[in-house]
Amino acid sequence: MIQRIQSLYLLIAILLNGVLSFYLPLWITSENVEIYALSQPVAISLFFISVLISIITLFSFKKRKRQFVLGRINIILNFVLVGVFAYWTLKLPGEMDISEKGIGMLLPIISIVFIALANKAIKKDEDLVKSVDRLR
Repeated sequence: MIQRIQSLYLLIAILLNGVLSFYLPLWITSENVEIYALSQPVAISLFFISVLISIITLFSFKKRKRQFVLGRINIILNFVLVGVFAYWTLKLPGEMDISEKGIGMLLPIISIVFIALANKAIKKDEDLVKSVDRLR
């Protein structure tokens, strides 16, 4: 399982969404208060669902088609998370006090890259298995 490159990509995505989302601030208010994902229920629930889907994808290594589909669902979920962050930053200034964006808002984008790389490797494995089946 770990010897496959897509497993490493998925582990990196799990670490990004599961661990770093607790330690990197999403934004900083005008009073220099750092806001983390734990204080935002929507953000932490989307991060948790993304980690859960990545773990399921990682352990379903014998079913490559399911892995590929779960990877795509996870990419869509991370795009939703990026959309939520964009909505929060583009709200009227009086409604949500965001003076400086934190590095935590980039975690879903970086996670999308690694999940897409994992899907590319899964597709390559599936094509290899199909080509070997043709030879039999």
